[in-house]
Amino acid sequence: MPAPLKTYIARLKTTEHEGRQIADRLTEILDPSHAVCASVEVAESVWQVEVHFAPPLNAAAIRAAFALAANPAATKALRVEPIRARDWIAESLVGLSPVHAGRFVVHGAHDRGRVPINSIGIEIEAALAFGTGHHGTTRGCLLALDALLKRNRPQHVLDLGTGSGVLAIASAKVLHRRIVATDIDPRAVCAARANARSNHVGGFVETLHATGLNAVELARRAPFDLVLANILLNPLQRLATSITSRLAPGATVVLSGLLPAHVNGAITAYRAQGLALGQRILIDGWVTLVMQR
Repeated sequence: MPAPLKTYIARLKTTEHEGRQIADRLTEILDPSHAVCASVEVAESVWQVEVHFAPPLNAAAIRAAFALAANPAATKALRVEPIRARDWIAESLVGLSPVHAGRFVVHGAHDRGRVPINSIGIEIEAALAFGTGHHGTTRGCLLALDALLKRNRPQHVLDLGTGSGVLAIASAKVLHRRIVATDIDPRAVCAARANARSNHVGGFVETLHATGLNAVELARRAPFDLVLANILLNPLQRLATSITSRLAPGATVVLSGLLPAHVNGAITAYRAQGLALGQRILIDGWVTLVMQR
């Protein structure tokens, strides 16, 4: 796997209300590959907005984005600090307990012994930006996926924006058939491929470096019975037509990476393509939607 880039974190302390508003705006301004989090409570009534980024994005660009999202007085308190890869991983592992989401348990190697016998373990080590399963969006997707796979056994599954590959691995462990996993970041593709192998489903998870759903490789694998898209509102809206054009009759789409303020926009985009809302899951201030054709 390629060595991770040197990364940075920008932090701004504010109120919960303002923090959510700023995070909402930043998700519209910044590229989807930059993780924006506003659900970090550091003290009573004090919340922290965080953005992780790497070159070519720099501190000046991040400060400009915050200036557009918040008032100038607030941005004076913005702190930008470098994070070394080894520090990120060590910090991420400290205090991380296994994540339970239905039958699925996402854990690190240090917690293999804590996976219940009747659960489906997914071993993911902490890695920059790709996800360990602790984020509310991933947990929401896993809960939705668990419920869906108890009712149906989709033949063709797509994990769009796979990141660490958690959702693709979970699907493969239950279905024991090929799952297509794509990401716009080649490093994420490598991480997902490695994680699938370490979870003994490398033969089932097909990882592809692709932007959207127009790649020739994806066209050949459509139509899909289930699409998992844990990304952000803007790309979800842009991809609504492409995603639905690749769906089989009666297919299901799981959308996540949404703040509560984004829900109506996402639902509207997919209802316009003939999908109906089946379920809404709220975890840690993030919403997962289950849409059905």
